[in-house]
Amino acid sequence: MNKSTLFLTLTIFLLLSGWLFINDTEIKSASTSGADSEILNTIENNWYTESAAAVASTNSQIQRLATQAGSAKNIILFVGDGMGVSTVTAARILDGQQKGGLGEENSLSFDRFPFVGLSKTYNVDAQTPDSAGTMTAMISGIKTDAGTLGVDEDVIRGDCASIAGNQVFTALELAEIAGLSTGIVTTARVTHATPAATYAKSPERDWEDNSTLPAEALAAGCEDIASQLINFKANLQSKYSSAAIDGIEVVMGGGRRHFLPNLESANSSDAESEIEGDRTDGRNLVEEWASLNPSGVYIDSQQGFDKLDTSSTEQLFALFNESHMRYAADRHNDIAGEPSLSEMTVKAIEILDNNPAGFLLVVESGRIDHGHHAGSAYAALEDTIEFSRAVQSAVDKTNTEETLIIVTADHSHVFTMAGYPKRGNPILGKVINVGSDKPALAADGMPYTTLGYANGLGYRDLLDQTNADHSYHNGPLAGRQDLSKVDTETAGFHQEALVPRKSETHGGEDVAIYAQGPGAHLVTGTNEQSIIFHVINYAGNLFERAAAALQ
Repeated sequence: MNKSTLFLTLTIFLLLSGWLFINDTEIKSASTSGADSEILNTIENNWYTESAAAVASTNSQIQRLATQAGSAKNIILFVGDGMGVSTVTAARILDGQQKGGLGEENSLSFDRFPFVGLSKTYNVDAQTPDSAGTMTAMISGIKTDAGTLGVDEDVIRGDCASIAGNQVFTALELAEIAGLSTGIVTTARVTHATPAATYAKSPERDWEDNSTLPAEALAAGCEDIASQLINFKANLQSKYSSAAIDGIEVVMGGGRRHFLPNLESANSSDAESEIEGDRTDGRNLVEEWASLNPSGVYIDSQQGFDKLDTSSTEQLFALFNESHMRYAADRHNDIAGEPSLSEMTVKAIEILDNNPAGFLLVVESGRIDHGHHAGSAYAALEDTIEFSRAVQSAVDKTNTEETLIIVTADHSHVFTMAGYPKRGNPILGKVINVGSDKPALAADGMPYTTLGYANGLGYRDLLDQTNADHSYHNGPLAGRQDLSKVDTETAGFHQEALVPRKSETHGGEDVAIYAQGPGAHLVTGTNEQSIIFHVINYAGNLFERAAAALQ
């Protein structure tokens, strides 16, 4: 082996081992001909060196984190509801283009996490899942049926009596018993399927307040989901009387209607309905919460949010909307104002971090899912970008050495990226092929968009309308439309759909799991969705700490 070849061999070995990164003209001078030149051209390329650096960084973190089992002081689970891989990709590109780049090279905050795996999202009884069964799997470690919360597969959906003996533990309950602070943040109703799975036991996800329970369920003593949230501390304490349980410290989201009585006098300042509350039992659960938590703070507006003193707030209950919170692109239209997901995440961490024992926080971006159901890629992607900002805010507010952050989705959607658009083509635009400056035409002679849906309401041209739910005002319009003179990049454009439905559906493919921090190295490969709980439990030793607290 000659000197030049030996030098190149050593260089390549060091690069692949992560011990050397190319940025030195001396290497190029070692040899410039034949195979050696080809190798040098490869290892000097930016794509090559960036990937080599990523491998080295990941290897370093594996070496360090593998020795930290059980040492996660804090755990944050981020759930992008409906955030499938195509949604992540499209949001990444849109975010990059909004920043002035081509888009494809951009990274969302969690794209930079060192550990990634896949999650199989099916429910026990469903090939394509719903959020109740999927979140129950993630937060309890047990896969279950669609539409059920905090119970195993032996429960019969909608049958109150079948709950007995089939309830399951959740990571949030374990954290409470173990002495950690706990929090739930969502842009959906706090009684909606994903957040509700952390604290409620119900054979029916739609039992959000007493008015939705059938007579036989009420007679059997079944408790609605909103009531279970207010009574969380008492219900858990009744099962584990020796534990010092102080209740959920932070709850933020929408859904006031399920906590208020069906009386006009109970309306909030920004009620959108003539009578905001749905409860028919006369209970005002907001007032009940205040009575149970005299040192707590209840807020329902941006003004109240801005006045929060997180250093002294012991408990926070925030309901910013009658139903779900606004889409990220639509927040400016809220009557009383409401904070962004990023802002809520920061406030939650600041309150929970007051506990030296640590905390467990669940953050859901619920409106990604709703944007897709409405057939609006714009709404779904804008919420995904805000979700990415929320993840970054958590990274910035915590110590990576002591905080496990997991980012995932409960399920996907039938949302596609198609055609052969050139690099940098507007992701919300019409397909323009490589080498062209005009929209590509399909076999029917009409242009088409990169993004689309396999089913749903179909085409809408609502111009600058940011509230995607306006798409429900008219019936489905499936199939091809002439988009020649339509600006598909406006907030109100809704993509075409193949199969007409009153609402777009979930998808059944795997979704990604991203992780960083203690225990993150366990996120790898293709897994049952229930593994997420077990990673959380392993990283925080929740079962062991809860058991110790009960002795």
